[in-house]
Amino acid sequence: MADTKLQATPTAIPDVLVLEPKVFGDNRGWFTESFNAHDFAKATALNVEFVQDNHSLSRQWTLRGLHYQLKHAQGKLVRVTVGSVFDVAVDLRKDYATFGKWVGLEISAENHKQLWIPPGFAHGFLVLSETAEFLYKTTDYYDPQSEVCLSWCDPSIKIDWPIPLGKQALLNAKDAAGLAWDAAPKF
Repeated sequence: MADTKLQATPTAIPDVLVLEPKVFGDNRGWFTESFNAHDFAKATALNVEFVQDNHSLSRQWTLRGLHYQLKHAQGKLVRVTVGSVFDVAVDLRKDYATFGKWVGLEISAENHKQLWIPPGFAHGFLVLSETAEFLYKTTDYYDPQSEVCLSWCDPSIKIDWPIPLGKQALLNAKDAAGLAWDAAPKF
C-alpha cells in the first residue's frame, strides 16, 4: 500500500481480487474510503465504470445465488457493512484455464475486505452472522431478462459452503431451482 489506500490481492482465480482498503482507527472508532475510483484503478489496473449500487439485508444461513447475467454481464465490487458472509465466484468463461473453478472467502464488516468479481462469473453468498448487510457496485444495470441462476449445490462445481451440520441454507424459489452446471449457459 505504498501510495494508495487500497491493496489488491489476486485469489486462486487471478481475475477475482480481494481488495483491502486502508482503515484509519483510534479510540473514537475508524474511518475508511469504501470506494475511490483513482485508488481502485491504480490498485487493480482496471478501467471500469460502476453504474448501479445494490444493498441487501439477509438473515443467518440465507444463501443468495449463484447469479449472473448473460446479455448484460456485470462486474461486481462487493462488501459487507454489517455482519459476515461467505462470498463465492464461479468462473463461467470457457476460454480461461480457470473455467468451472470457484473461489470463496469470508468478507465482513470487521475485516473490511471487498471482492472484485469480473463479468463472466456467477456470484453468490451465504450469511454467516445473525444478519448481514451486503453492498455491491455493478458495471452494468440489472436486466431480469438476461439473468441466470446456477445451482448453488451442483456436484460438478463442489462448492464447500460452510453450512454447519444440522442447518439448511435458506433459499428463495429462484435460487432453489438454479440450473445444473451442464444446463447453464456459459460465456
